[in-house]
Amino acid sequence: MGPRKFLLASITTVSVLLYMFPHASSESVALPPESAYGPAAESPDAGARDLSPVPPPMVFDVDDYGASAGGDATEAFLAAWKDACNSSSDPSLLLVPEGKAYLLMPVSFTGPCRATTITAMIRGTLEAPSNRSVWLGGERWITFEDVDSLHVMGGGTLNGHGQEWWINSCKVNKSMVSACSPYLRFRCIVHFCDRGNLTRRTCIFSPLFRQKCVAGPTALYFRSCDHLVVDDLEVKDSMQMHVVIANCWKAAVSRLFVTAPGWSPNTDGIHVSNSREVSITNCIISTGDDCISIVSGSEFVWASGIYCGPGHGISIGSLGANKSRAHVSDVLVEKATLVGTTNGVRIKTWQGGEGSAERIIFQDIKMYNVTNPIIIDQNYCDSKKPCSEEESAVAISDIRYNNIHGTSSSKVAVKFICSSAVHCDGIVMQDVSLVGQKGAYLKCSSVNARVITPGFNYPYCTADM
Repeated sequence: MGPRKFLLASITTVSVLLYMFPHASSESVALPPESAYGPAAESPDAGARDLSPVPPPMVFDVDDYGASAGGDATEAFLAAWKDACNSSSDPSLLLVPEGKAYLLMPVSFTGPCRATTITAMIRGTLEAPSNRSVWLGGERWITFEDVDSLHVMGGGTLNGHGQEWWINSCKVNKSMVSACSPYLRFRCIVHFCDRGNLTRRTCIFSPLFRQKCVAGPTALYFRSCDHLVVDDLEVKDSMQMHVVIANCWKAAVSRLFVTAPGWSPNTDGIHVSNSREVSITNCIISTGDDCISIVSGSEFVWASGIYCGPGHGISIGSLGANKSRAHVSDVLVEKATLVGTTNGVRIKTWQGGEGSAERIIFQDIKMYNVTNPIIIDQNYCDSKKPCSEEESAVAISDIRYNNIHGTSSSKVAVKFICSSAVHCDGIVMQDVSLVGQKGAYLKCSSVNARVITPGFNYPYCTADM
């Protein structure tokens, strides 16, 4: 067993042992249905199982299509995918051999496929191009789209080589914002141009001159893939988000090892958007942004056995940006461990938005040296200056925090910052115990929130209504 798998297995085992006791009641919040706990989560009594032997898959090895280690293997991968997708043999398997590294340009593996079940078995390493000039505005590195019953697994590695994107991000290089903004373009100097030894005059008028920041691509993107399984992969150093699940139904994500430096901007670990019945289990995520982010259109999402840190914690949102309508419901986050994160479990919604975030449970969670362990921010705005409160907001209701213990690096461990126009309603805290470093006294800050606190809780939050 390699060090990565040993670490994953060890943390998963410890997390399970820590929480082998009865959970607090969660009757007031609807739990995800059984089908949310993985594509094969049917009851044993659901009917007689088909016990006929499963035929071996037809294997399509990318090496047989001309892929070679070190060279550009994109065309070979696409050719192998085309044959695997259109194969009359079922199931079919696209094989990336172990012990080799393949360079892949931005690529899209699309369906629908003739094969009713298709597996991408990634045993080797996939390398993204490190030079930003080859991307030509592409927003994704590896995309799977419109492929049902897709399995992506194999123990291999996806390396996004995102360093060049990070150092040219406006969040990291503050000079790019102040010196190369449209209002100060004549102050732009050579260092902030995209490439080349350009003079000041050339820099101003060159087509390479960038007036605004450009978002980095997502490493692994799944769109409209129902009955999706993603298992046992390492995804590292993505240009921006690492794994995105978008417009999917019944997706099971497990045993992912997602890593990027804590300072890398916008490198969310697993991002769920507009998807239903999604499970995320037994994953280690260490990034520069949210370990898990769940945004609008997502329902019945279950996350369990998650190790998070460094990063920005586990987030619902942001929701309602640009005065949009957003909805997230029926989310269960449990058996998580967060270490050294800027936030623990967070719900954030933009001012001026509409919609709802409801029936959300955070339970059986350990936190160590977390800056904002529990936070709801209904007045979120991405600005250094305070934003004036607006008349509309995304409604937040039926939120439960059960059995959350650990340490906070800030004096205010619990923050409920809610709108005066649309209050936070039905917040329940039960068996929450957060202490400061060296036993320091902690506080709860609650504004415009209806909070119920049965049992012992520390810090204690009052119903601010």
